[in-house]
Amino acid sequence: MTPHKEDYLKVIMELGGDKQLVNNKQIGQALSVSAASVTEMSVKLLKDGLISHIPYQGVQITEKGQLIANKLIRKHRLWEVFLSEKLDFNWDEVHEEAELLEHVSSDRLIDRLDAYLGFPKYDPHGGVIPDKEGRIEVYESKPLIELEAGSRFIIREVDDDQEFLAYLLNKDVKLSVPYLLTNVEPYEGPYTFEAQNHQSYQISFKAASKIYVQ
Repeated sequence: MTPHKEDYLKVIMELGGDKQLVNNKQIGQALSVSAASVTEMSVKLLKDGLISHIPYQGVQITEKGQLIANKLIRKHRLWEVFLSEKLDFNWDEVHEEAELLEHVSSDRLIDRLDAYLGFPKYDPHGGVIPDKEGRIEVYESKPLIELEAGSRFIIREVDDDQEFLAYLLNKDVKLSVPYLLTNVEPYEGPYTFEAQNHQSYQISFKAASKIYVQ
């Protein structure tokens, strides 16, 4: 399995391709590649039995493809934990470094890294880390935009996007901290919430749509 194929499978998985069809435009945008490149790779992955395809609609990752994708996601997320916890990288700095490390890490090294880190369940952004067999825990969460004023919540996961993570870091918004949603402005206005120490936060509707809570 080449790193190039692994990247395609991982992106299809991250775009929700285990549950729904993902089109070429979505894949191309996520990988910053041309439509022709996506089509060429899709033919290879289809031949290997790693994806299924419905003409003019998109592709979906097979069970075989999910296993490969989840093992790569496991490597990526464990490296993100290591970079964050052991080398003091901010959460908006770990993605690119983990991208480089995931493809050069053997399964044996990753198992040792997992044990060294104390078998973490989540990456710095709240993403679930698959186990060594490629299985991934399913948990219930919803976008912050689905809550009404007066709701209490903790942030479970946020989109792994560097610019967005830097935005949250600047506002000091954190995972697993109890918050109270105090106000929601109409017509996609800002969301205001506060922590238990009464520190107040205000974020945009777009940002709230990228935050998943319990």
